[in-house]
Amino acid sequence: MAKNKEKKAGKRIKKNDLANILMNFFHAKSTEVLSLKYIFAELRLTTHPLKMLCVEILNEMKEGDYITEVDRSKFRLNDHGTELTGTFLRKSNGKNSFIPDEGGDPIFIAERNSAHAMNKDKVRIAFYAKRKNHDAEGEVIEILQRANDTFVGTLEVANSYAFLVTENRTLANDIFIPKEKLKGGKTGDKAIVKVTEWPDKAKNPIGQVIDILGKAGDNTTEMHAILAEFGLPYVYPSAVEKAADNIPAEISREEMALREDFRKVTTFTIDPKDAKDFDDALSIRKLKDNLWEVGVHIADVSHYVKEDSIIDKEAQKRATSVYLVDRTIPMLPERLCNFICSLRPNEEKLAYSVIFDITEKGEVKDSRIVHTVIESDRRFTYEEAQQIIETKHGDFAEEVLMMDTIAKALRQKRFSAGAINFDRYEVKFEIDEKGKPLSVYFKESKDSNKLVEEFMLLANRTVAEKIGRVPKGKKAKVLPYRIHDLPDSEKLDNLAQFIARFGYKIRTSGTKSDISKSINHLLDDIQGKKEENLIETVSIRAMQKARYSTHNIGHYGLAFDYYTHFTSPIRRYPDMMVHRLATKYMEGGRSASETKYEELCDHSSNMEQIAANAERASIKYKQVEFMSEHVGQTYDGVISGVTEWGLYVELNENKCEGMVPVRDLGDDYYEFDEKNYCLRGRRKNRIYSLGDAITIKVARANLEKKQLDFALID
Repeated sequence: MAKNKEKKAGKRIKKNDLANILMNFFHAKSTEVLSLKYIFAELRLTTHPLKMLCVEILNEMKEGDYITEVDRSKFRLNDHGTELTGTFLRKSNGKNSFIPDEGGDPIFIAERNSAHAMNKDKVRIAFYAKRKNHDAEGEVIEILQRANDTFVGTLEVANSYAFLVTENRTLANDIFIPKEKLKGGKTGDKAIVKVTEWPDKAKNPIGQVIDILGKAGDNTTEMHAILAEFGLPYVYPSAVEKAADNIPAEISREEMALREDFRKVTTFTIDPKDAKDFDDALSIRKLKDNLWEVGVHIADVSHYVKEDSIIDKEAQKRATSVYLVDRTIPMLPERLCNFICSLRPNEEKLAYSVIFDITEKGEVKDSRIVHTVIESDRRFTYEEAQQIIETKHGDFAEEVLMMDTIAKALRQKRFSAGAINFDRYEVKFEIDEKGKPLSVYFKESKDSNKLVEEFMLLANRTVAEKIGRVPKGKKAKVLPYRIHDLPDSEKLDNLAQFIARFGYKIRTSGTKSDISKSINHLLDDIQGKKEENLIETVSIRAMQKARYSTHNIGHYGLAFDYYTHFTSPIRRYPDMMVHRLATKYMEGGRSASETKYEELCDHSSNMEQIAANAERASIKYKQVEFMSEHVGQTYDGVISGVTEWGLYVELNENKCEGMVPVRDLGDDYYEFDEKNYCLRGRRKNRIYSLGDAITIKVARANLEKKQLDFALID
């Protein structure tokens, strides 16, 4: 009876009273994140009207910046006092923002209150008193750490001074350069400029030229400018190259005696036709009926590159090779990556190998990790290996076909376990000797690519398992893993809502394998349909990014509990770390420092991302250069991106992407609907959605900005 009374009394609680109760509750639990369910339970809000009133008050508290929604229906008190530290994000339109270190919504910083902070600087800000119905606003009171003080752009030189005109989206103002700081630069030169000061009252920062890259528009100049823009090196330090020149290429008898000898076993490499650095080779021999020995042989880079040597320090800093459209910026000096370590045919080479006893059905009966000496019998291009798979004829046909059979079995197993099958094509350019793009073609993953991929995956997984999988109660030794988390639940929900419009469904809850199998099912269902590209793009956006970490959580996309990178030490630093640790542990060494290796993992993940961005920028540049010959021509395409400033359109014929600016959609006032990936006309209700077929005319090709502008053709 008393309970009923309490419920009835509960209904009569006033909004102001409940607001006070909620405020006190958040202050009492100021360090905790509180879920809606928890709030209802703790405050005994059992009736529907009370719950609705509570949600209404929470939304008002959120708008008033008293609380932050850290995740869906999970809140925390915004107890950040009057000062905060965090990251300053500069925008050339003056809409700068500040991201607090402790999380929460961005805070607007007007240009006049920015203290000339640069993009991604660590700063301290002071809060302004919050105006009703306005976003939070603040002022930079101290720059704690500069993120970047060098910029790339084109010089404009007058009689007594010069300016660097930047294409940087984050810097609205050109950089003023005194004449004596020009380093011989002339108008039209691309240059790297360091900002030396930005006086309080001055509109422009002041800088000095660090390096002249060459004439704007020249191919090498532009490729170097892309690298410099991302803070990547475009020359190799001569001291490091000298150190590499002193490394002998000959293999000593003593070294050979320490290794398993695979020189007489059939061995070959399969690589792109323009490759020079052959990281990996495959060997195969029959042990008995239905049992084969397959060797995955990886260049033994760590034998030549000793930890903390000058070569190692440079490789660690770079962390990865960078593949631009027309050149490779190697992680290691050329003598090592293209000659000494490269597993070239008919040359004795040192390798670090994973050897499998494996059946035709892909069942691994035994495996071991050993240092070896090998001699490759043949260097195949992917196209040559593909021809053998298709025609059943050619050099080493029996061996290639057996490896293809085993690889297909391994692949089948992986997908049965819930690996996700994103088969993307790559856009490639045919380029003349001056770097001018002549044509565009698409590189698709065929059986020969998949053959190599499956054995590399198997080797990587095996090394991770051998070190990471330990008996219960024992602690695994430190290793850099390649990890990939489950898709973000909110993005997965958005994906489910989005594909429902096309009549598709996916699971958004259940086991890892349930979710991945339903994503695979979706990818199968859309094959060949007009929405295929679009749904695949949105699905990829729902995925997390793979990264390196010593804290293993498995690799969701591959459906592996243990995975690392072991197979490309010529071009990736994490693989070199794994080689060194595997050697150390096989010899009974103690576990390495987790802190040291976690920092190296973070650095490698960041550099991988930066390299990918630079690679994309070089593709973008070549696309714009290629399309500059086609201004005024009409193409069919598909809407590949929707933003508040316009529509991105990918052309069907050559996959070049450009933009229809929203200002050119003159027939209506358009609003951006982020959730449904579309622009909607306010009066006529015309909708432009992601994935819509569309016809455009090439309006402008701006090489400086790496930007194609398209105009709609109705």
